[in-house]
Amino acid sequence: MQTATLFDLPAIQSPQIAPVAEAPAKPKRKRTSRVHASVPLEPSTTVPDEMIRDADWIVISSSGGKDSQAMLSYVVRRAKALGMLHKVVVVHADLGRVEWEGTRELAELQAALAGVPRFEVVQAKGADLLDRVEIRYGKLKAKAEEEARERGEDLATAKVAPAWPSSSARWCTPDAKRGPIRTLYTRLVDELGDLGRPVRILECIGQRAAESTARAQLAEVEINRGASNGKRHVTTWRPIHAWSDRKVWQEIARSRLPYHPAYDWGNRRPSCVFCVLGCNSDLVNGARRVPELAAAYARTEGVVGADFKKGLSMREIIRRAQALEEAEGPAARSPAGTAMAVHIGQAAATKYRVRQVALYGLAA
Repeated sequence: MQTATLFDLPAIQSPQIAPVAEAPAKPKRKRTSRVHASVPLEPSTTVPDEMIRDADWIVISSSGGKDSQAMLSYVVRRAKALGMLHKVVVVHADLGRVEWEGTRELAELQAALAGVPRFEVVQAKGADLLDRVEIRYGKLKAKAEEEARERGEDLATAKVAPAWPSSSARWCTPDAKRGPIRTLYTRLVDELGDLGRPVRILECIGQRAAESTARAQLAEVEINRGASNGKRHVTTWRPIHAWSDRKVWQEIARSRLPYHPAYDWGNRRPSCVFCVLGCNSDLVNGARRVPELAAAYARTEGVVGADFKKGLSMREIIRRAQALEEAEGPAARSPAGTAMAVHIGQAAATKYRVRQVALYGLAA
């Protein structure tokens, strides 16, 4: 009950004073991020060569996966033809222990072999994904218990919101990738100094419509208003948005750049070894090849009291992996080029591997 003043009281009709009604709680304001007035609503052009020419920096995000690799090859090829390679920066967001071993090194090798003069690695400060899940759980639990206390309920019945990332709450992406990459943008802006206008950054992302319904709805070119401010204007370009799997593999074969070995092991995507968006076979494959990481995920499940993926626990993934190990023996490494052959044929894959050996001395 709030303390009432004379002006809060109703008119007195009798010696009995009427009770004072509490004012209804004000609805919480939604946070709205302010966008600098100079940031345009729409890109000035969507023509690839014009965007490349107009940009002060061309930043290619590379996860080391096939899509970002094909995009890297395509964008670099166009930048070279325009004499704009000096603007290109390849950035890799290092995810630490939850990423396939050697991914950062592969992304750097791909950039170097493509002829890109600058490669940057960014990483979120502090805790990695698993530690963040536990930290997040602690905060969510405290909030749920506080709300239960205010309602006069038993704290043991407090319902804690999910701590793991999910398709509807992909907090891992801004934490581990988007935020650290934006710190690179800040550095790039500082390097150019005062141009008398905002620095123009063209960020290239390897998202494709074929990956999901949500990605199919993304624009091929748009202003990234969240990353833009008075000092920089960021345009997002998805160069391979309309590409098929076949076209991606054709570009990789044409470029002769090495691709992530996880594809030859049967994975549909590499990224995190255990991505909540990964298919079940990818997750089981990860548990067979990196059992110690699978065990760490299972321990975190125990701490937060929830499955890593809705309807599928890491304990179950480990069980399936162990069953395959017993039935088939240790997971074998398929020959290099296996995944490529599925999409563009064995002859093209063999030619790709022969050229790799001849050009770069990479193992066949």
